[in-house]
Amino acid sequence: MIRNGTSAILEAEVTDLSHDGRGVARVDGKVFFLDDALPGERVRFTRGRRRRSFDTGKTETILSQSPDRVVPHCEYFGTCGGCAMQHLNHPAQIAAKQRQLQDNLKRLGRVEPERYLPPLTGPVWAYRRKARLGVRYVPKKGGVLVGFRERHHSFITPLEHCAVLVPSVARLLPALRELLEMISCRDRIPQIEVAQGDNATALVFRHLVPLTESDRDRIRSFGQQHSVQVMLQPGGLDSITPVWPDTPPLLVYALPDHDVEIIFGAVNFVQVNAAVNEKLVQQALDLLAPRPQERVLDLFCGVGNFSLPLGRAAGEVLGIEGDRALVQRACENAAHNRLANVRFVTADLYADELAGAWLQQRRDKILLDPPRSGALEVVKQLPALSPQRLVYVSCNPATLARDAEIVVRQHGYRFTHAGIIDMFPHTAHVESMAVFERA
Repeated sequence: MIRNGTSAILEAEVTDLSHDGRGVARVDGKVFFLDDALPGERVRFTRGRRRRSFDTGKTETILSQSPDRVVPHCEYFGTCGGCAMQHLNHPAQIAAKQRQLQDNLKRLGRVEPERYLPPLTGPVWAYRRKARLGVRYVPKKGGVLVGFRERHHSFITPLEHCAVLVPSVARLLPALRELLEMISCRDRIPQIEVAQGDNATALVFRHLVPLTESDRDRIRSFGQQHSVQVMLQPGGLDSITPVWPDTPPLLVYALPDHDVEIIFGAVNFVQVNAAVNEKLVQQALDLLAPRPQERVLDLFCGVGNFSLPLGRAAGEVLGIEGDRALVQRACENAAHNRLANVRFVTADLYADELAGAWLQQRRDKILLDPPRSGALEVVKQLPALSPQRLVYVSCNPATLARDAEIVVRQHGYRFTHAGIIDMFPHTAHVESMAVFERA
């Protein structure tokens, strides 16, 4: 231990990466999670927060450097919380995410697939077509700040550019800051939702107090000047109203391999990485292998990202979603794509006791795409649905492992495949896919 003023400098070997991209080390039996440290490195660090089972730390000196370390592409890395792994080369990022999936399945779920799939990858920069930008008025820091939240803090990192946002959004960052400086209630605008479709880019300004006519005029002019849709959100999602154009077209994205075009609103959930999403949908359909006579259930279906392509191959597709607005949008998408064999209904998939006519009919195959909390109540009901095959798309390896244990150990399914999807390069997010077959 070295003393540096009042702070003790500790030294340790980094042995692993944590689920949020921090280096893992041990000193005197205590686990430390260290920012900006990589496996294989020996580092000196100062202690941060103390917890019962672990402490945090800040890397001060890298004594021996990992061969996988690279210079971060972005000048904001280390402050901005948007990315956690820019200091690690991309192949090593993929390997770390694969290890995390494998570790969660073995340690938490006590299961292992018969085969691991090759990782699905795509563009690693300028890929993010949806994001929520934080906004804060801080006079001591020069005025309005627009950007992502800082790492481990609620402060906003002011961004002039962003390497992971799609260019149509990234180029707007300086102009957005200038626009908000002129708004009368610049201290009452907490966020801007941004979304890019194949046909347009949209911005939704959340504001906590009414805007003046002058404010509206400035926002309208911004939209016209930059050729982007602009909308206001004074309350809940149902309060969103367009400013320019007066009646903007809904955003769309295409899945050309399946002859599908999906309509979505600026605040609807869609996968953020368009190129990887196309590969994701194709792999899910390849593994599910729907046939013309089969009935397929798509749970947590959203706006129809999987349901609609499935409708081109299966005999009948039923999509289930808890959000009525998303179900309405999915129904519009089925009509837009002239898919009469695809239906959508609203149901609470987190209820302690699932209910609905959809539970009374056996399904040949099921696709699951739940949020981070997983699909615990659904997998408990798997025997009632009795699918031959289940494809599970996950954004949290821990809840996937929990649910996989039930599917395999309680319901007797074979765990045939698993693999990662690199939907969020340079972040610690691990997306994955798992396949289960009735024995």
